[in-house]
Parts: sequence; C-alpha cells; structure tokens
Amino acid sequence: MNFLIFRSRRAIGKVPRSKGGSGYDYKKTRTGRRIRFFSTLLGMVFLLGLIAALALSFYVFSVAKTLPNVDIISSYVPSETTKIYSDKNIVLAELHQEENRILMPLEEISPFIKEAVIATEDTDFYKHHGINFKGIARAMLKNAMAMSFVEGASTLTQQLARNLFLHQQKKLSRKVAEAILAVEIERHYTKADILEMYLNQVYWGHNAYGIESASQLYFGKHAKELNLAESAMLIGLLKGPELFSPFRNYALSKQRQKTVLNRMAKINFISQAQADAAYVQDLKLAARRDFRYRAPYFTSYIVSQLNQRFGEDAVLTSGMRVYTTLDYELQLHAEQLVREYVEKGKKIRYGDKNLPLNFEQAAILSIEPATGYIKVMQGGTDFRQNEFNRCVQAKRQPGSTFKPFVYLAALEKGFSPNSIVLDAPVTFATSQGPYSPTNYTKSYLGEITLKKALEQSVNVIAIKLNRTVGPENVIRIARKFGITAPLYPFLSLPLGAHEVSMMEMVAAYGILANGGRRVDITGISKIEDRDGNVIYKHALNERRVENPELVAQLVDMMTGVVRNGTGKNAYLPRPIAGKTGTTSDYKDAWFIGFVPQLVTGTWLGNDNNTQMNNMTGGWMPAMMWRDFMKEALKSIPVLDFPYSTRSSRRSTESDAEIEKESNPELDNTAPAQQKQILNFFE
Repeated sequence: MNFLIFRSRRAIGKVPRSKGGSGYDYKKTRTGRRIRFFSTLLGMVFLLGLIAALALSFYVFSVAKTLPNVDIISSYVPSETTKIYSDKNIVLAELHQEENRILMPLEEISPFIKEAVIATEDTDFYKHHGINFKGIARAMLKNAMAMSFVEGASTLTQQLARNLFLHQQKKLSRKVAEAILAVEIERHYTKADILEMYLNQVYWGHNAYGIESASQLYFGKHAKELNLAESAMLIGLLKGPELFSPFRNYALSKQRQKTVLNRMAKINFISQAQADAAYVQDLKLAARRDFRYRAPYFTSYIVSQLNQRFGEDAVLTSGMRVYTTLDYELQLHAEQLVREYVEKGKKIRYGDKNLPLNFEQAAILSIEPATGYIKVMQGGTDFRQNEFNRCVQAKRQPGSTFKPFVYLAALEKGFSPNSIVLDAPVTFATSQGPYSPTNYTKSYLGEITLKKALEQSVNVIAIKLNRTVGPENVIRIARKFGITAPLYPFLSLPLGAHEVSMMEMVAAYGILANGGRRVDITGISKIEDRDGNVIYKHALNERRVENPELVAQLVDMMTGVVRNGTGKNAYLPRPIAGKTGTTSDYKDAWFIGFVPQLVTGTWLGNDNNTQMNNMTGGWMPAMMWRDFMKEALKSIPVLDFPYSTRSSRRSTESDAEIEKESNPELDNTAPAQQKQILNFFE
C-alpha cells in the first residue's frame, strides 16, 4: 500500500482516497468555499440591485407626481404667440404653433404617410405600450459600438408626450417623464388616436404644423391626396424640417426621401421596386407663398438664435416679446438697393465683347461699432427664392479687405504710415517653388509710403509686409479681431484667399471704428415673457484688443482709400474709412467702410462661385455702400475719427513731424535710415 504522509493541507503530494470515507477530501472543501463565495456575492448583488430599484422607483415616483394628467390632451388649448419687434417696435414676426395648423382626422390622411412615419420613426408602434424596450436595447448597442450617439429609441408616443408637455433639453428627468407620460397616453388613447395626434402636432418646417399644413405648403394638395413619393419626402423632413426642406436644399431632401423609401421596403410596407420608382418620380413643389416675416433674412436669423437658446417649442408657445436692434426703415432701403444693383448688373455690359457683369447675388450688413447692434441685414436678393443668408451663412474669400490686419501688424512692429517701401517685382523661394506676386494693375509704383500702398491696395507691398512681420502675427491680430475661420501662415495670406463670413469681417472693421475696443455682436436687445418680465437683456461687454494709437494710425490710412485710392466710389463729404476687396478670379467683390457710429459691408457674387466679369470691390460694391450710407447717415452727426496720437498736438505740426517724434528710427529725412528700410523689403 503506497501513500504519502503530509504535514498540512497545503503540502504538495498525492493522498489516496479513503475507502471508508474518513479521510480529508480537499476538492469537496474547495467546492464548498466557492459556493459560499458566490452565494455571498449573489446576495450582495441582489441587495445592491434592490437598493437601486428602490431608489429608481422613488425617483420615478417623484417625477411622476409633477406630471400633468394626460386627459388634458383632448382639451388642449393653443399657446400664446411670440412676437418679434424692430428697434422702433414694428412687428417683424408673430410665431405660434396654431397659426399654420389644420387638424385632420386619421382617415383623411394618406395611408402612405401613416406607413412612412411608422417605418421611419417607430417600427414597433403597434407592438409596444409606449416604451420600446427592444428599441432601447438596439440603440444602446449601436451607440456603444459607435462610441457616440448615433440612434435614439423614442417611440411616437414618447415624441408626442415631449411635444405636448415637455421641454427639449436632454436631461434624465425629461426622459423619465417622457416614458411615464407615454405609458399613460397609451392607457388612455388608442393607437389610432395617438397616430392622429402625432401627425397633427409635429413641425414640418416653414411654420407648418400638422400634416395638412405641410401637404398644402410643399405640394399644394390635401394630406389624403399625397402619393408615395410625396409622403416619403415629407416624413423625411421630420429629422430636421429646416435643414432638409426641399425649398432650401432639394438634394438633401431627396436623400432623406430615399432613406424613408428604403426603410419602408425593408419592413415590407412596399416592395423595393415601388421604392425605386417613387424615388425617380418627378415631384412638383408648390409655389412659395409670400413669406410672413418682415425683413426675412434678419428675422430668420433671430428665430434661429431663439430656437438655439430656448428650443423651438418654447419659441412657438411661450408668448415671448423679442425686441431686436433692426432699423426697419433702413432695412427696406437695403432690400431695395440689393435688388436695384443686381438688376443693374444684368443690364450693364462690359468690355469690347459686350459681356454681362454676371452676378446674381448681393448682400449688405450694417452694425453699430459701439454697441454691436445689427442695424441692417440683407442676406441676398430675394428670400422667397433663396433663404440662404450670405451675411452669416456664406464663407467667401475677402480679397484685399483682409489687408488692414497686415498693416496693423506692421504698425505694431514699429512701422509708420509714412515709412517708405519699394513696390517692385520680387520672387520668393517657398517650399512649393518660386512665388512672384503681382499687383492688380500689373504695374509697379516704386518707392511709396505705407499709407499710399494701402490706398492703392498694392499686393506686392502687402506680401512683403506679411513676410517681414511674420504671417503668424497677422493671424494673431485677425484672431483678436474676431476672425475664427481657418487661416494658414502663407505668404499670400494678405490677399484674402481664406474664406470668412461677412459677419466676421464687418464686426472686425467695427473694432477699428470703435478705437480698438471689441463688443459682442447681437440682433436682440431684450426679451420679455408673456407677463412682461425681462428674461434676457443684452449686456455691453466691451474689451480692448488693440492699442488705440495704432488703430488711429491705421484708420487714418484707411480714410485715404476713400479719398485718394481704390474706394473713391464710396466717397461722401464726411470722414470715412474703408477698404475694397476683389478676389483674383473675380468671384467676390467687397467694400467694407465705416464712420465712427456705423460700419457697413457690401458684397457681390454668385452662390455657385461663377466668375464675374471684371467686377472689383471699388466699383459696384463701393457705389452700393455709398448709396446705402447716404440714407443711413442722414440723422447721424458728422464726427471725425478720434486720433489719440494727434489730439493733444499743436495744429501747426505736420503728420510727418509727429511721426518723426514718435518713431525717431523711422525718420524719413534721414537718407541712410530710409535706405535701410527699403533694403528691409528687398
């Protein structure tokens, strides 16, 4: 009989099993330990789960106590209208959910609409009782796999509860309330009732609420007459009514239509052949009705800001009073001028070949520099034909309107307006090969002052300055002045090849007009609730971003652009500063100018970037600016720009004497120093 004797249970060795069962069985003991461990662990998990369930139940109960009775749906009363006013209390818009809603019974709605909305928004609508747990699990899995929010799981009933009773903020309490209300709605109403309420409640864009209003708006027919193609397009809008509107972007709305049709085919509501046929079917959109907003480009901009701040539902139901900064009479003048100049562009011919000027769009934006108040915003020729706002939405090349940032960087580095620079052919060695900039006129002026170089918008000098002061410094200044668009430290940076918005450029020039002080741009001065309580008031947040003496020098240089330079067509008999801008391919033409109390930008071009025929910023944009400012400045007193570098000086001292004293190293009467400066640019 072979066996080993061991001293402890932990000793390593082989022990024969006792036939009589009296020996120590290690495996049974280890198994018992595991059972006890997992029993304890299971008990702890159960206890924690019970605590969590009780806490969740208490939380759900506390939320449920605050929720309204869903029975009130049947006696739902429309909310109060929100009104938007101009600066002189002219009503620009009235916003209300019920203004454009026609309630329709379910049997008067196309079956394609019902199938499309269920296929797209809630496939299991007829299977769940308000909450789709399978959909929640599927959405959680997809979101986890994508590591981002790519799919939601709200049922039609939850969406109805949210639209009727809740705000749009994505908080846990709202989701819990939404789920509770959805279950209650399902208990009190049939599926047909819920679907009918949903289709009559939701927003379809352009102030159309409910399927009948949407059907009339987009296709000029009743909801029961909608075919498959039309129904799929309308349901596709629900994801983003303004974004996917066929009036605004037909290509995007067709993409959404295809998504809806394919979804309907996937769950066998229709065949794939029907889906394909519906997608290629020609759709006849209804003619746009006269838009109900006054100053529609500006008012739509304000509505968009209100939606971002308060949510669409609050804007359309809360009865707010929104007081804006718009000068409506001046706005009407801008609208008329834009139309007139676009019409002029169609009639005038250019050159020996009698070519049309070839531009279809124009824009005007005017802001008070001291307050940041938007006084005029005309973002295009005709809002009814095209709602794209070129003042805020378009990104265009600014051309030479970007050059003041370069000159300001030079002033920071110690140059003065009277510094002598050499305008002559030059070639730079770059990583992309030799770069030889040219002037617009294809000619060169030789030795000139910095001031004259800006007045004549000399490209070669601007690029030499950019190289000398460093493109990074130019970009730094542009950022201080509110330019957020991508900018890269290229030699050609001063020529304005980077795309920016008109709002950014006009606001930046406003800082120059305001002596180097930056303020926040706004179109809203105050908002009151329905009871007259002020819930928002714009606060003037002014901060200095640039040395006022350097700004004064630059502004003085820019007055020469209008008096003696490329901006002569903008001249008015009062102190004016400004800058023209023309892209090298004639796709954009700008003039941005200002007096101390008002800064205005004008632009001409085409949405599809088609080249204009020799249109420069100093031509029609400058003329349109002048015609606008004639009217705008009628009641604005004539003020000179505050030149802090000269205000305390004797009137008998010349500009050159002042510059010599403040910058002795740039004394233009010293030939050796002058030559040194010239060499600096060679």
